[in-house]
Amino acid sequence: MTKMKVRKAVFPAAGLGTRFLPATKAQPKEMLPLVDKPIIQYGVEEALAAGCDQIIIITGRGKSAIEDHFDVSYELEKMLEERGKTELLSVVRQISDMIHVAYVRQKEAMGLGHAVLMARELVGYEPFAVLLADDVIDAAVPCLKQMIDVFNETQSSVIATQVVEGPAISAYGVIQGKPVEGRFGGRLHDITNLVEKPKFADAPSNLAVIGRYVLTPTVFETLAQTPLGAGGELQLTDGLRLLLQREKLYGYVFEGKRHDTGDKLGFLKATVEFALKRPDLGGSLREWLKELKL
Repeated sequence: MTKMKVRKAVFPAAGLGTRFLPATKAQPKEMLPLVDKPIIQYGVEEALAAGCDQIIIITGRGKSAIEDHFDVSYELEKMLEERGKTELLSVVRQISDMIHVAYVRQKEAMGLGHAVLMARELVGYEPFAVLLADDVIDAAVPCLKQMIDVFNETQSSVIATQVVEGPAISAYGVIQGKPVEGRFGGRLHDITNLVEKPKFADAPSNLAVIGRYVLTPTVFETLAQTPLGAGGELQLTDGLRLLLQREKLYGYVFEGKRHDTGDKLGFLKATVEFALKRPDLGGSLREWLKELKL
């Protein structure tokens, strides 16, 4: 039997970004810059580094800035060329040369499961990755690459998880399962159930679901059969619970640091941490932070 390979990465980006209003009134939240790069580009670069060469972005109204960002900008390139700004020119060209991008319009925001289902025709019958751009993960080995390594060995769907202690677990989907002994350093868990945003007392574990998934195409069938959940939305968690009845599903505790840039404080922390790592900014920023005498 030939092994399935993950080549396509889906980015649901149709959400309204109300937590960042008024900044997101006229621009997508995915285009908010972390230092000097839009949030979504970190995810796209992660997918590329993991071996995905086809990017599918699920967009909605008012999201054309995302399409423009990954497109060629002839006027900008010509101006940079004429002014001899070769370094900036290569940075700009790198973005449009990076990947093959396809876009699907989600006409109404009907939940994450619905956004993933919108990619069905473009993905076809092959495994694929889903990345939620809000979760920017800083890791020596890209998080998605770690997960695809797991998929290549197990040929089963894999969900990224992270330990979240205390009542904060109630903000996440949570996995129930048991560690798989002797494989992937105890980081792999055989999932038996998924619970969406449980009360702290009812949480089946301290392993929260993070915005990275590697899924088999069977998930399209289960999502198509999943009834709408809370708020009339099609929840990905509900579709994955149905998938569990048909196939194995693993949780993988990835190595790396996750930044929740969909949260204002998380966004600010990520900006500072990423800037501190930059050779051109880190030293000066560190000195300035010391001057603040916080």
